[in-house]
Amino acid sequence: MPPNQRLERLLQKDGYKLIAGVDEVGVGSLAGPVLAAAVILPQKAKIPGLNDSKKLSAKKREILFKIILKRSIAIGVGIVDWETIDRLNILNASHLAMELAVDALSPAPQFLLIDGRYKIKSSFPQIPLCKGESKCSAIAAASIIAKVSRDKIMMEFDRMFPNYGFSLHKGYGTRRHLNNLYKFGACRIHRQSYLPVKQSRVIHIPLDF
Repeated sequence: MPPNQRLERLLQKDGYKLIAGVDEVGVGSLAGPVLAAAVILPQKAKIPGLNDSKKLSAKKREILFKIILKRSIAIGVGIVDWETIDRLNILNASHLAMELAVDALSPAPQFLLIDGRYKIKSSFPQIPLCKGESKCSAIAAASIIAKVSRDKIMMEFDRMFPNYGFSLHKGYGTRRHLNNLYKFGACRIHRQSYLPVKQSRVIHIPLDF
């Protein structure tokens, strides 16, 4: 079953009209930022094909990205870089990205639906929702905005650091990425606190796997 606005409608009956879905992307990546998006959709929003970004092709995400930009009441994006991830740890950094995304919304939301198990620091009432991008339309929309936005950033990094194949894996620990990481060592956008990046300081040969 695709995500829907059932929870939003229940909240609207309680008087909340501006309900933001919030999601992040890049937690498991070995390089680049963690990025979060917050999206407020209109009541009874109809976006055919809207779904969890992970269940969509890159082409479909691009199409939906443009539709969401046009039809949303508000969109906010929060970006936290790799150095801050190393300093705060990835959980705190991802929460910070979500908080920044919510703060960027205009108009401000009245209620937050957060993908995941944890609440974030915010003055707005909120509900964390595990696998929220598969259940809630606003979170699904946020997942697409976050995914497409971060992919564009990683494409730019691929041009800056062509040895790693960032355009293909977006920084995640694929076989190709690990091979190149151990062959060339880490570049400046790699997260130094992550184990494979730590290992790359002493391993400088491709892995045979």
